[in-house]
Amino acid sequence: MPTHIVKALAAQAAGLILVYSLGQNGWLPALPAIGLALLQGVLAASAALLLSSPRWWLPIHFLFCPALVLASASGLPTWLYGATFLALCLIYWSSFRTQVPLFLSNRITVHRLAASLPSSDSLKVLDAGSGTGSFVRHLARLRPNWKIRGLESAPAPLWLSRWLARKTPAAQLQRGDIWAHPFGEYDLVYAFLSPVPMPALWRKARKEMKAGSLLVSNSFAIPDVKPESIIKIDDRRQTRLYCYRIPGTKPTKP
Repeated sequence: MPTHIVKALAAQAAGLILVYSLGQNGWLPALPAIGLALLQGVLAASAALLLSSPRWWLPIHFLFCPALVLASASGLPTWLYGATFLALCLIYWSSFRTQVPLFLSNRITVHRLAASLPSSDSLKVLDAGSGTGSFVRHLARLRPNWKIRGLESAPAPLWLSRWLARKTPAAQLQRGDIWAHPFGEYDLVYAFLSPVPMPALWRKARKEMKAGSLLVSNSFAIPDVKPESIIKIDDRRQTRLYCYRIPGTKPTKP
């Protein structure tokens, strides 16, 4: 089982055990269920912090039990919980293992990246983890002569991306695991993942991509590796594109 899942379960268990122990020993005043749930959330988030879990886990730990209590008191039909769980599985799929949530690339980012590359060349581009296909669709419309492929493992975002790209024939969207898919044929690999897989992504790119080809990471830098350039995007997020040239003696496009 992945380490981050073990930490998450341990933090939640610690919160539950502490609340139960405090209640059993008479150290808690009479609290309603939501009060106990909020206390458990504080203790679980604190335990996650002590376990050095990523900071974005903390609000999840804090809200998990309160959300269960509120949902239980809402009187919603039981089938809705199963449907919600299924929908989340189809959307996030292997996020629990990869720690890569669903991020979307905006049009401004795609335009700025396209403008920084030679428009005359017919480049082969891979969006590693294409989500709903926003990067692939926008780039395919800007550079219809390029060969642009998006790779996504989660079923729901892939289905949506194919439907949205139905009128953009240059956008190739397929299901697959980016870690099993070879990078060697691509001149540019674009990724909008999370900080967690960046070292592994760089190792894969170094091993498989051609010398002189380009790895571009949206928002997340590769630790201890200096990018060739950083493209600053003037959008609401103040996006940064970290551009890494694959080293070697035989440069290729772009």
